[in-house]
Amino acid sequence: MMMQKIEAALTALKPVEFQIEDESHMHSRGAESHFKVVLVSEAFNGLRQVQRHQKVYAALGELMQQFHAIALHTFSPEEWQAEQTVPASPHCRGGSLHDK
Repeated sequence: MMMQKIEAALTALKPVEFQIEDESHMHSRGAESHFKVVLVSEAFNGLRQVQRHQKVYAALGELMQQFHAIALHTFSPEEWQAEQTVPASPHCRGGSLHDK
């Protein structure tokens, strides 16, 4: 359910490539709490990484309050054409209040 909400919100950035993965199983916070997003958009042309992330956060708006974490991998179409790789996410190392 949350994955669909995130995907719907990010259509505002007109992605040419979009991938979302629920990585909650790698963490201790429960279902639909951690996500990995690969987003390729012309909206990212000429922007630094922090500016791209700000655009994503703005598109997500209040949804950001409804999950714990999102790993963002943002590319311009030219970068994606050259790169097309995304690093694997690390497993959670704990440290959450939920671990105690």
